[in-house]
Amino acid sequence: MRLFDKLTGTAHPADGVAPRPAEEVRTALLGLGRPDVPYVIRNGAAEGADLVAEWRTAEPAWQELLVRSQLTRAVRFRMRLVREHHEVRVVEEGREVTRAGDPPRLKISGQYTRGPDRTVSRHYTINRGESGRLEATETYRFDSAELRDPLRDVVLTAGWTWRGVILGRL
Repeated sequence: MRLFDKLTGTAHPADGVAPRPAEEVRTALLGLGRPDVPYVIRNGAAEGADLVAEWRTAEPAWQELLVRSQLTRAVRFRMRLVREHHEVRVVEEGREVTRAGDPPRLKISGQYTRGPDRTVSRHYTINRGESGRLEATETYRFDSAELRDPLRDVVLTAGWTWRGVILGRL
């Protein structure tokens, strides 16, 4: 069973952690979506979920940074809180992102993936260091784990299971 958990991205809380009420879990997840982070967590009723977490690709304030970071994939997590089992069922979806227009804006393309995936977009600047040698400095980094890990950690800390869904309904 643990092999299947690894394939789906499922994680279980530590032994002895008492499950918190569903509203506390929901509130804690929504609380992660602060204005200073590059993702938003919102109500997902329109998309067949309780909550949706995704990169802020549509917001002009974040688009410039996301374009400069050369982001190639947009990640979205649709979550359903299953109160009876104390688990959050999660569908991780990825879409390819292209740049369009002048000035360039992010545009979601048609390529779609479903299931746990690790996407990292990095941008480096090459400069001469104090010693005169060339040095690469990471200037931008977007990692799908920066979105997944805080979500999963909140769920596990609350004593709930983070259940990855690959096939079937959320």
